[in-house]
Amino acid sequence: MVRMGIVIGLVMHARGSKTFREAASTLSGVTLEWVTYEYEREIRAGVERLLADKRVDGVLLGLVPYTACRDLLPADLQVTVTKPASLDLALILSRAAGRGWPMTPVSIDTFEQSIVDEVAGALDLDGTQIATLPYSPDQSATEILQFHRDHPDCYVITMRTAVARELTGRVMTAEKVVSAVRAELHELALRIESERASAQRFAAGVFFVSKQDGGVDLDKARVRLMNLLVETPEFGDAWIENRGRRGVVVFAHKVLFERITGNWVSVPALAQAEASIGLRVVAGFGVGASARNCVLLAERAAARADQEALPCGYLIEDNGLMIGPMSAAQPSLSFAYRGHPSELEAVARDAGLSAVTVARLAALERSLRGQPIAPSDLADSLGITDPSGRRLIRKLVASGLVRPDGTSQTHRKGRPTRLYQLSIDNAVDARRGTV
Repeated sequence: MVRMGIVIGLVMHARGSKTFREAASTLSGVTLEWVTYEYEREIRAGVERLLADKRVDGVLLGLVPYTACRDLLPADLQVTVTKPASLDLALILSRAAGRGWPMTPVSIDTFEQSIVDEVAGALDLDGTQIATLPYSPDQSATEILQFHRDHPDCYVITMRTAVARELTGRVMTAEKVVSAVRAELHELALRIESERASAQRFAAGVFFVSKQDGGVDLDKARVRLMNLLVETPEFGDAWIENRGRRGVVVFAHKVLFERITGNWVSVPALAQAEASIGLRVVAGFGVGASARNCVLLAERAAARADQEALPCGYLIEDNGLMIGPMSAAQPSLSFAYRGHPSELEAVARDAGLSAVTVARLAALERSLRGQPIAPSDLADSLGITDPSGRRLIRKLVASGLVRPDGTSQTHRKGRPTRLYQLSIDNAVDARRGTV
């Protein structure tokens, strides 16, 4: 599936909206989703709504918002945390001088001590006249207020709006410089684009019946291995063909293999293959500049995997990177249906699907909260193509894991899109009642 544009979430205090919008004005080909807040207590709810309503590729936010919501941010989401820089502090001190204030004595929060020292040296300021409280995630507004009040002869430079509201007297509220925000935003967009390009690199996976198993009818084993991979929904977007008498080769984008291995952690397909055909299977993955190079690297990786005592997989890239061994066991997954693992596996087995796929569908069902879903949206949620999504829907219908639930007419022309209601929870609960 081709995603047409980059989506970046921007989380900022309402005071900084003008700066961020000006910084983003030169960026094209990127959709920006804005989360603004007046009070820090609003940050978490705003980010939760962003992640629930939009499929974002990256997030740009400051230290305070990051502290408030970092546990909400998915591990694979590109994140840039904007930090106070030397130029920001130098400009604030210049603004203070423009008001007729002496640059020192001053008390400063949030800026790192190294930045304060650098600016003080450049402006030839007396460092003993500068009180600094660097940012810490554990700081409260009350603690910062007390720090500034402990230096009554100083004017204040603060990055915290909640602190500025409570202070009287001479206060300078620090703001990011447009050029700095623009550079960070452009860097984030380029990083996302680079990650996409890397994910779209061509790759190959080779699955071999282990040479450690003697007396095996290789032709039958290879056919059964081929059928297993062809019928696995996760490989619905891949090109699969025989590779010699002992194995099968899978061609796809790198991102597909990252998905089925949990970013090169494990290869659950090996355990499924052993359970299905009763033989030890190993895997090798190769990422290179050409299809031929990918296959050669994958075969080298598979040969390396076959030297291990247990079924496993290895990755070799053309830059010399090698990762392994990747075990055949399925690691704990954030989307796993942990309440009834054995019942879920039984449901998956009855439907002819992998437990991983059914677990992901169970997580998707919970996130939909009773709302129906179109095949294309289901495919998008699972990271597979629309045709693969439609094939999966047909399997789910046949297994009673979804039921039709009306239609949707997105465009005035064309046929309505059929909607479906996922029923994974009901199937698991029913299976529990029969065990």
